[in-house]
Amino acid sequence: MQVLRDPDACPRPPHGTVVTIGAYDGVHRGHRAVISHVRRLAGERGAASAVVTFDRHPASVVRPDSAPLLLTDLDQKLELLHTTGVDYTLVLHFDEARSKESAEDFVTEVLVGCLNAKAVVVGEDFHFGHQRRGNVALLADMGAELGFEVIGVALVTPDGALADGERPVSSTAVREALREGRLAEANRMLGRHHEVRGRVVDGDKRARDLGFPTANVAVAPDICLPADGIYAAWYRRPDGRAHPAAVSLGRRPTFYDDAETSVLEAHLLDWKGDLYGEPARIAFVERLRDEERFASVDALVDQMHRDCERARRVLGSA
Repeated sequence: MQVLRDPDACPRPPHGTVVTIGAYDGVHRGHRAVISHVRRLAGERGAASAVVTFDRHPASVVRPDSAPLLLTDLDQKLELLHTTGVDYTLVLHFDEARSKESAEDFVTEVLVGCLNAKAVVVGEDFHFGHQRRGNVALLADMGAELGFEVIGVALVTPDGALADGERPVSSTAVREALREGRLAEANRMLGRHHEVRGRVVDGDKRARDLGFPTANVAVAPDICLPADGIYAAWYRRPDGRAHPAAVSLGRRPTFYDDAETSVLEAHLLDWKGDLYGEPARIAFVERLRDEERFASVDALVDQMHRDCERARRVLGSA
């Protein structure tokens, strides 16, 4: 996959492109269904396949006070798009000027001028441009004039079937499932384990004193974490190796009455070493239980032993 970042320096493929457009946050099963359609059409027509996306979620500029938390940062998004086999991904810088660009100018500058679009594939509910005034109908009108076809695709369920009255896969639905503790449902919609990334920082070392040393992973505040609780997860280090882990995400009510933020702590099962300062990736596999306040430290330690054993079973490392 070739990543393009400057519309003025696009290759403008001579045989044209079949292109889709969107925030593509999470690159979930619905996104992949659209991209699969794009690639199939491109192959049939001898064209290149392309995705147009943005370097930040447009809502972070248009309505920053209510912008959604992200399922993936830009690096993750590009890595996931690479796995789809698409030929080009154009990453547009989204700022106030871009937010005020008309739908018509976006079509002529980006789709036609940059990518030489011959077909545009979007979801039936797609909107774009200033105040979201662009839609499938406007694209079709402009396509008839500028020489590209517009294909509106139906939304799908996590199983890949047409939604047909059921709630379709969407980034919003994934975020809701994560926030409400429905990790299995979120992972099913994503088609993978929800992963967050951060760097290991110093913590208060309470878990180490209890016999369960943990990596305290600082995740960017604009990233969507699952609901507080205890999880079985894969912890991936910079060398790419994945280690089974029991993960605590929460405010540690046994020790603190009024913690303001949740802390993400990963205990690598049957592993010892120094992780401080390392980048880490946490892939959430299964939610084991809610966070609880225990009557004593001994009761907490007993439960931590049970959590680790269950995580081993879930991850197949027993």
